[in-house]
Amino acid sequence: MLDINWIRANAAAVDTALAHRKNVPFSASELIALDDARKAVTTRLEEAQAARNAFSKQIGQAKAQKDEARASELLAQVAHLKDVIQQGEDERRAADEKLRQALLIMPNLPKDDVPAGADEADNVEYYGPNGNAATAAKSRPAKPSFSFKPKEHFETGEALGMMDFEAAAKISGARFTVLKSGLARMERALGQFMIDLHTTEHGYTEVQPPLLVRDEPLFGTNQLPKFEEDLFFVQRGDGRLGLIPTAEVPLTNLVRESIQREEDLPLRFTALTPCFRSEAGSAGRDTRGMLRQHQFNKVELVSITTPEQSADEHERMLASAESVLRKLGLHYRVMTLSTSDMGFGAQKTYDIEVWLPGQDTYREISSCSVCGDFQARRMDARYRDKDGKVRHVHTLNGSALAVGRTLISVIENYQQEDGSIAVPEALQPYMGGLKVISK
Repeated sequence: MLDINWIRANAAAVDTALAHRKNVPFSASELIALDDARKAVTTRLEEAQAARNAFSKQIGQAKAQKDEARASELLAQVAHLKDVIQQGEDERRAADEKLRQALLIMPNLPKDDVPAGADEADNVEYYGPNGNAATAAKSRPAKPSFSFKPKEHFETGEALGMMDFEAAAKISGARFTVLKSGLARMERALGQFMIDLHTTEHGYTEVQPPLLVRDEPLFGTNQLPKFEEDLFFVQRGDGRLGLIPTAEVPLTNLVRESIQREEDLPLRFTALTPCFRSEAGSAGRDTRGMLRQHQFNKVELVSITTPEQSADEHERMLASAESVLRKLGLHYRVMTLSTSDMGFGAQKTYDIEVWLPGQDTYREISSCSVCGDFQARRMDARYRDKDGKVRHVHTLNGSALAVGRTLISVIENYQQEDGSIAVPEALQPYMGGLKVISK
């Protein structure tokens, strides 16, 4: 959530920063007008309360002087002001809520170095903090070469009898998959490999969070109110709970409504969880295969930092996500998302796109975003600095990685001409030493 006082002080900068964001609902001046209306109601209410207090004192004085007529007149004025104040309280609550709802649907401000653009075509390839394309290319696994035409993942998976979309459709409908045998084991192995890597080599604390969350955490990480249609909910007697679309939700909310110590930051959390998304608005996109599912497993990274740490932490998180692909020998590239392609709550986002030879293209497998204090304001997540001042933390989140999409990548990049799949060396210990998946 943006700070209305900062917006008021930097109105022109806010409008400039949001000029290339998609579907921005309000200009800075419109938000300031809502705040002005809220302040005007508050001023009227405070004036009425002050008048009531003054009249109340005068009533006592009038009664002490046995001036009953004056006391009666003052009592009538106090009774009237009581109604005015009650109405004013209702108006203030309504004005507060109107401004709050407007701020809740305002996207975050992009950082100055985010490329301006209209869509994903304006994303820019990122070569790391040193900006050397040649060095980046050499440090990443190369594209595989094939002596045959590579197949898409679902062709290989179905031919092996280990990927069943028809059975999944009978059970749950479209955008679900049943994995069997070697591919089921590989999917499980990938998740374990990733979570072990991040906890043992990258310093993240493993968390096993709830998969069902209340509305407040969803507000905190900006899934609500804007993206409610993308969520699944279950009803219960006293309300509803949402199925998490990503472990970012419970992990980030571990610090909600709390004040951390600066010396404890950054906090780094990771979790391997199922994720659930309705994929609203994606009709007709990626209908074949496992690329876009209602249910999938993902390893999530979350960092809680000071403002001064967050930019460096963003680079560190990206490197942690990249290390998964490096160890698996999967070719990829990194893109800095443009202002219009970036997520609602992000200040800046790096997407990792893995090479899929069956599709002959790159596909997103991870997003790593820094959100500044945008989520912290929604969650009331703060820290006390060395001078004793309480400030909002910065939050970051990243996929490291989406397990299903990593499975797709392994299938397509390690497919053999006979239809089998070679198991990447880094994954073999998690597969009981198995080196090839075949019929």
